[in-house]
Amino acid sequence: MTAETDNPEPSDNPEPSDHPVTGLDEVVHQRVRLGILAIAHEARRVEFGYLRVHLDLTAGNLSKHLTVLETAGLIDIEKGYEGKRGRTWITLTPAGNTALAEEIGRLKVLIARVETTREN
Repeated sequence: MTAETDNPEPSDNPEPSDHPVTGLDEVVHQRVRLGILAIAHEARRVEFGYLRVHLDLTAGNLSKHLTVLETAGLIDIEKGYEGKRGRTWITLTPAGNTALAEEIGRLKVLIARVETTREN
């Protein structure tokens, strides 16, 4: 680090791939999609309307995020009826559980790094 700026010298910088932020998954990390995965993990099976209300989204916006997650193989979407009302339920796939766990692990590493830096 240089004394005047406290900025790391170029030779002091680790490879870009060494920083925990580079491992964050763009599909998972987006705020709404991370919320969907977290709620689905907690609930095991969650109804579309519950997600829409608790994540404060329009139906169209939520549908788009669900499509991204389904295309990535992270969730399963089941459509059916409860009485006469159509319902949509979301569950995590094994890949979704893994992706969520890995993302949380990366975030923990990033948080620890920031907290360690702040203490110094």
